[in-house]
Amino acid sequence: MNKDIIKKSDKAITATYTRPSIVIEKGQGCTLWDTEGRAYTDFLAGIAVCNLGHAHPEIAKALCNQAHTLFHVSNLYYTIPQTELASWLTEHSFADRVFFCNSGAEANEAAIKIARRYFYEKGEFHRYRIVTAEKSFHGRTMATLSATGQDKIKKGFSPILEGFDYVPFNNIEALKNAMEPSVCAVMLEPVQGEGGVILPDPEYLETVRRMCDETGTLLIFDEIQTGIGRTGKLFAYEHFNIEPDIMTLAKALGNGLPIGAMLTREYIAQAFTPGAHASTFGGTPVITAAALKTLEVLTRENIIDYCRETGVYFKEKLMELKSRHESVVDVRGIGLLIGMELNMEGAQIVLECMKKGFLINCIQGNILRFAPPLIIKKEDIDALINCLDEIL
Repeated sequence: MNKDIIKKSDKAITATYTRPSIVIEKGQGCTLWDTEGRAYTDFLAGIAVCNLGHAHPEIAKALCNQAHTLFHVSNLYYTIPQTELASWLTEHSFADRVFFCNSGAEANEAAIKIARRYFYEKGEFHRYRIVTAEKSFHGRTMATLSATGQDKIKKGFSPILEGFDYVPFNNIEALKNAMEPSVCAVMLEPVQGEGGVILPDPEYLETVRRMCDETGTLLIFDEIQTGIGRTGKLFAYEHFNIEPDIMTLAKALGNGLPIGAMLTREYIAQAFTPGAHASTFGGTPVITAAALKTLEVLTRENIIDYCRETGVYFKEKLMELKSRHESVVDVRGIGLLIGMELNMEGAQIVLECMKKGFLINCIQGNILRFAPPLIIKKEDIDALINCLDEIL
């Protein structure tokens, strides 16, 4: 069956992914099974998405119950699950307003548009440029790949959209030099995920916040990978004693269902008047009902605190590997978003782990990334560490 599905897929689907020769058929908690019945412990969670694991019964029930009630009516009408989810997000964050969409890229599109529209509405037409960081990743649409500070993402899509400048992450002097009068916003990931799990230096983000305040510039945090408990806080900005003006969410917000959100303050949200922006499927009843249940379970069961504690344990175990293997250059991360940098290519290690029943991935060629469900157990971590120890 595996070979038949792979052959059929390779014939019908665009080849935008390099995939191993397994077909995932089902999942439960932190375990996935392929069509041959082989089990894998998931240390990727759909790329930091399934924070509560796979096939969570309460989310599945919420999804099904709503599906029996109302699928879709468009955003021309009020709906209950969307309203409740927006209220939950504003009550638990800095924000006053939410715009719902379907993905992280769309959430970042909304952030880019509202930042520019805000200054347009103020009559400051010259303020439209957005400063982002080198090695950042903000999405695959034309606007968000233009915002992304990685040339490989932009290759073959020139001309990219004008209006974006890039500075090294963690470099305040470079950012200061980029803060021209035409800049309307600084857009950063509090922790760079795809860029290599890069953490900010102490006080870096506080200094960025202060610089934005002094220049009247909006601060956008892309929390698509870091939000919804991944770093050991509900939102990563909470680690740094500051708040952004705009924040984007997606990935774990729906625990595997397609949803994105752009959150902002009231005075900025006023720039989005009727007709200024829209999304046909943004915040549909089925998806928002599941997202609301995701957030309820996450907070009710203290999973974020558990993530923080487990992340410390995981990093300690990886540091022990580093002490035993010269091939490990660095271990870094926060919560359960952790990277292990190697002095060699990491793709083969990913394949070897898969053969031994563990799913991880490699970013930037030589950095193994671990982003398991936040409910991962210490014995699962120990088993992965033993696996990596053998391979290294």
